Formats: sequence, C-alpha cells, structure tokens
Amino acid sequence: MSDPVLGLTMLMLIVVVIMMGFPTAFTLMGLGMFFGFYAFYNPAEHWIDNRIFDLMVQRTYGAMTNDVLISIPLFVLMGYVMERGALVDKMFYSIQLAFRRVPASLAVATLIVCTFWGIASGLVGAVVVLMGVIAFNPMLRAGYDVRLASGVITAGGTLGILIPPSVMIIVYAAVAGQSVVKLYAAAMFPGFFLAFLYLVYILAWATINPRIAPALTEEQTKVPVPAWMRSFQAVYSHNMLVGLFSALLAPSRAMALVTENGHLTYWKLFRNFFAALVPFALTTFVLLLVWWYVVIHPQASAELEAPSGLEQLGSPVLDAAPATPVGPATGFYVSFGLIAALAALILVRYYRNMNAERLEVVKLLTSSVMPLGILTAVVLAVILFGITTATESAAVGAAGAFLLAFQARTLNWKRTKEAVFLTAKTTAMVCWLFVGSALFSAVFAILGGQALLEQWVLSLDLSPIQFMILSQAIIFILGWPLEWTEIIIIFVPIFLPMLKHFNIDPVLWGVLVFVNLQAAFLSPPVAMSAFYLKGVSPPHVTLNQIFAGMMPYMLIVIVCMIIMYIWPGITLWLPNYLYGG
Repeated sequence: MSDPVLGLTMLMLIVVVIMMGFPTAFTLMGLGMFFGFYAFYNPAEHWIDNRIFDLMVQRTYGAMTNDVLISIPLFVLMGYVMERGALVDKMFYSIQLAFRRVPASLAVATLIVCTFWGIASGLVGAVVVLMGVIAFNPMLRAGYDVRLASGVITAGGTLGILIPPSVMIIVYAAVAGQSVVKLYAAAMFPGFFLAFLYLVYILAWATINPRIAPALTEEQTKVPVPAWMRSFQAVYSHNMLVGLFSALLAPSRAMALVTENGHLTYWKLFRNFFAALVPFALTTFVLLLVWWYVVIHPQASAELEAPSGLEQLGSPVLDAAPATPVGPATGFYVSFGLIAALAALILVRYYRNMNAERLEVVKLLTSSVMPLGILTAVVLAVILFGITTATESAAVGAAGAFLLAFQARTLNWKRTKEAVFLTAKTTAMVCWLFVGSALFSAVFAILGGQALLEQWVLSLDLSPIQFMILSQAIIFILGWPLEWTEIIIIFVPIFLPMLKHFNIDPVLWGVLVFVNLQAAFLSPPVAMSAFYLKGVSPPHVTLNQIFAGMMPYMLIVIVCMIIMYIWPGITLWLPNYLYGG
C-alpha cells in the first residue's frame, strides 16, 4: 500500500472511529501517532528515536502558543456566566409582549431571543436548553404545532455559533491563518440575514396556516400596567409622553396620586419620562454614530495625515498629485436621508400612540434587553473598529457578564464555580482538538494524502463555482454524521490549500462554511440541537417530530448560501469597508 493511500485510509478511519463514539481529540492523536510512526520508520534507528515523537511535541507546543486561541476561554466564560445567571427569562417575557400582535408571536419572540442570546453566549446547547425550558411548553400550551415550536428553538439556537462573537469563527481563523476581526465583520450580515430568513418563514407559515399558531388569548397578551398609570392618564393625558412632560413642568397634581409604594414622586416621573424616550435616544444615537464614522471620522483622519511645514507651501510632488476627495459618495447622503426620514416617521407614529401599555413594554425591554444589548454591542464594536484585539474584547465581555449577573442578583458562588468548571472543560476540549488536528494533518501531508487529493481535484478541471459547490456539498454531507468542531479542524484544512488555485477568497469561503455548518446541528442522526431539546421537552414530543420541525430550516440554510454566493457583497462589504479590500 502506497503512502498516499495510507493517508486516505487515515481520513476514512477517522470518520468511522468518530461515528463509533470514540473521543475525537484522542482519536486524532492516536491515528496520527500510529500512521506517523510508520511514515517516519527507519529500521536503522531505535524505535524510540522515531521522529513522530518530536512532531507530537512540536505540534502540541505550536497549538498551545497560538495567540488566537486565548480568546476562546474568555468568550466561553462570558457565555456560561450569562447562562448560569438566568438572565433570559425576563427578556423572553418582555419581547413576547412587544410582539403580541404579530402572527405566531411566541415563535417570533423565541427566534429573537435565541438570536440575541446566541450572540451573547455563543453556546448552542445552552441556548436550546434554556429556550426549551422557557418557551417550548408555553408554545405547546397555546396550541402551537410541535414542528413549529421545536423548529424555531433548534434552528434559532444554532445562530450563536454563526453571529459574532463566535468560538467557531475563532477556531476557523486559527486553522486557516485568517484574521479573527475580518472574519467577525464578514459573518455579521450573513448571520442576521439567515435569522431574517427564518423569521420570514415563520411569519409566512403562520399567515398561510393560522392553525399552527393560534392567536393568544387576551389574558396572555395583557400588559401588567400599574394602577397609578391609569389614574395618571385620567388626570393628564392618554398619551403618556405628553402627560409625563406636563407633569414634570407642573407636578402638583401628580404628587397627589398614590402608587403601590405611596405617593408619586418627582424622581419616578423623571424615570418614566426617560424610559419613554429610550426608542428616540437609541435611534438618534445609531444615526449619529453612522454619520460620525462615515462622514466626520474620515475627514478628521485626513486632516491629521495632511502634510505640514514646507510641503504645504507648494511641493512639486504634491502639486502634481490631484487631491483625493475625502468622504462618502453622494449615494450615501441620499440613502442616509431616506433612512433618517423613515425613522422619523416611525417614531412620530410610535409616540403618537404612547399609552400606558406601550410605556410599560418599553420599560420591560429597557430593563431586560438593554443591559445585555449594550454589553454585546460594546464587545463587537471594540473588535470591529480596531479599538481592542479579540482577546481583550473577550475579557471585556466576560467581566461585563459577571457585572450583569451580579446586578440581577442571580449568580451565587455555586453557579460561578459551575461556570468556571464548564469553561475549563470546554477550553481543554478545544485545545486537545487542536493538538490532535495538528498532528493528524501533519502526518496526512507527510504520507502524501493532501497532495493526492489536490491532484484529483485539479484533474477534474473544475471551474471556481463548481469547486465551491463540490466543497460545500461535501461539508454539508459531513455535517450529518459529524459535529462542526470535527469538520472545521479535520476536513476544512484539506480544502484550504486549493482555494488559491481557484482564486476563491478564504474569507468568503469560510463564512459560507459557517452558514453551511448550521445544518450540522439540524441534520439527523447527529443533530445535537434535537437531542438538547428532547432532553427538556414533554414526554409526548417525539424525536421524529423535532426532526420534522428542523428540516425546513436546512433548506433555508441552502437558500441563504446561494444568495450569499450570488451577492458576495453581503459577506465582503463590511470587512472591505472597515479594513480595505
């Protein structure tokens, strides 16, 4: 048997052995040591002098000194702290009230919370289990179809490994030698776009067939409005924003109202008025931030970089070079103006009907969603804008998660120990996987397996799109029996050297792989999301029903990949804009 055939035998054996249930990391190391011993065998040397032992040490040291991997334990700790801190219950309740008039409101709220919580934690199992406990039974009691309820939880829970900050992206960056920051920027829009496609599917299905998601009763959609708000509306105005503004200017009548804690105070009036302005403040902040980054920041940077001294007085070189215009194109101003006008119209319509129920929903959203939203936005912003590295941003996220949990008073010493222990366990698993993968891939290359595969693919004379379809199809099929960690670490490195030949951007290809691997959590027989949900579902819910609910989302993943390939700007525009082409 030739060496390249031995390499292919290694590749087939690893799939078989993993499917038999052996630990992936130690299987990789074991096969690497066994076949590597044969590859380096020299009868003239003592067996203990075999170079496979040196290779094992070198690959282990290289994996352990990889700076990219440092951010993994911090992001994992951030996720486990928030999961153990039980911060999601109030968020689901407030978002469900906010979307109570939308078809399939419980499913829509579940998808939004899964997306938001997945971004914050990045842990698929934790998100699916938590939402299974919090949202699955309420949906079933409301008469929702089991397939709809199970599908939205299992599919929404997987978005955490796609939308940054994501451990999967860090692992791919380490394997492919790409920038974590650039990959984060590239995966941002595709992640939210896939969540949007899920949302469109849920709304369309519920609209076409309302029986799968019956409308909620009045009791289930009732917003708990305090009694003093009703009295306040009768004294001032039905519009709470107008009433609160009037009460702040002339508080005498308001001070006579009685709340559950005594008479109404001026501070309580001010807090409610500030809460009512939160949608306006957030919209204004986002628009101003975009304006500053796109218009003001480039002009200020150009002024700082402008030549000084004698060069400004008329250097021939400077006179010969035409001045490059600084600032965005005219299309940006038109688009920005239209978006600002649309936002203004929505805000006017929103505040025109600002009653007590709407104000109470805003307060619930502000207290439950905003703290976690601010933390997530800060963690992503400092990475994308180059303020910190991914590792420093992960440290900020972990510290912020502790602060949020302490503020909510849900994190005790026992839960903290559990979070730290699970973080150490997950980190050790990932690190051993890298050691095993590094050894396995090195031996595979030494035996000539990598070269044989490359020659075979090149002999097919494929076009770039054909190679793209072939590689993604293989990864899609591998997602049925294997998990994403095994695919990223074992099989993705096989395709990476071929990308240059087909002139395919490794960032675009990598993000397509990330989206593709969403199907790995949704494809039987090793659909981990289904087993996570089954563990917390009622006894009458079968595994086949959960599988049936997940299948449409696999098709949506394929549709998303097709759209991403046809319009690569969805993936590449943001990294190219932030960091150049």
